[in-house]
Amino acid sequence: MNRYFIEVGYKGAQYSGFQVQENAHTVQAEIDRALSILFREKTESTGSSRTDAGVNAQQNFLHFDTELPLHPQFLYKINAILPDDIVLRAIYQVPPDANSRFAALARSYEYTLYTRKDPFLKDRGYFFPYKMDITALQEAAEVIKGYSDFTTFSKRNTQVKTYICNITESYWTVDGERIVYNVTANRFLRGMVRGLVGTMLRVGRGKLSMDQFKAAIESLDCTNADFAVPPQGLFLMKVRYPDGLLQPIRFDRQ
Repeated sequence: MNRYFIEVGYKGAQYSGFQVQENAHTVQAEIDRALSILFREKTESTGSSRTDAGVNAQQNFLHFDTELPLHPQFLYKINAILPDDIVLRAIYQVPPDANSRFAALARSYEYTLYTRKDPFLKDRGYFFPYKMDITALQEAAEVIKGYSDFTTFSKRNTQVKTYICNITESYWTVDGERIVYNVTANRFLRGMVRGLVGTMLRVGRGKLSMDQFKAAIESLDCTNADFAVPPQGLFLMKVRYPDGLLQPIRFDRQ
């Protein structure tokens, strides 16, 4: 049995999230359907990172097993089967015990705001035409790196065993009318990035002091976080694995 990692990207607007769910239209279900059609047998994948309904991904990974040989036009044929809002970018052969979820070392997200009406960003960002204190936003982002328990920023009805996350990057970038939050961690909780963004925006708007922001984090109470920012501004940008794990399979013709 051979194990493969596949690298995918997708727009989440039309999906009820990434992970397969009963009676729901999901990204993973579409990928499994395409694999099953190509291999002519039921094929089920395991995803590296779950994204919520409406959330996008520049890069996400899944793994699957098969004894069948890969078609020499594998990428072309899979992408022809997949809907237009999902792309399979690459396939990698990995050791049989490699797991796309548990082998991941870090994941990076971006959340995009835009402050002037822009029809080209409507489905890829959050229109937020309000005056903000960027210095306060940056200070809040830096404060986040000093904590490890993010219970406050986890939505309820989650089945995780721990709320401990190691955030290694947390900062805002400003490019004209586009303001982006960048965050990297070893793992993320359900709704965590949107909760961080929504709560920091209250700081940037002067509705929450830095001391109140710290108190919200330390309260370990999700009612003190603001999860109200919409999903389309959130992108899973990168999933990082140990060096040498991913060996790309190259086909002569695609």
